[in-house]
Amino acid sequence: MRVRAMRKSDYDAVYELWCAISGFGMRSIDDSRENIERFLERNPKLSAVAEFEGKIVGSILCGHDGRTGGFYHVCVHRDYRKRGIAHEMTAFCLAALRAEKINKIALIAFKSNDLGNEFWRRYGFTLREDANYYDWSLNADNQTHFNA
Repeated sequence: MRVRAMRKSDYDAVYELWCAISGFGMRSIDDSRENIERFLERNPKLSAVAEFEGKIVGSILCGHDGRTGGFYHVCVHRDYRKRGIAHEMTAFCLAALRAEKINKIALIAFKSNDLGNEFWRRYGFTLREDANYYDWSLNADNQTHFNA
């Protein structure tokens, strides 16, 4: 298994991975090829994929705004979990953010994502209970759907 920076050419394999994750939420516009390519251009060499025998089995979209880093769409295919893949991808992205002189990271995990929430707690992330997260869509066509 190897972890490397995500490339634009990985989009089809990464999107296929996302579609295979139960409960995974994707947005119709934000997760399109065009928008993911734009995200990767804006955040070069920060996002990660994990490959096993040539197949992408994990991904993290990682970026920053110049002050705070963010992780999006963190996932590992169910057949490859509990092998340290998420830890390796997280370490890759954290090192990339440190190289950009980013000192803090924020991420969102759905409350119903028990596996993800346990991972972040064990990794050392702190659950904030002193802040509210607000969301407002600027484009009504950007609909979220969750995989069954």
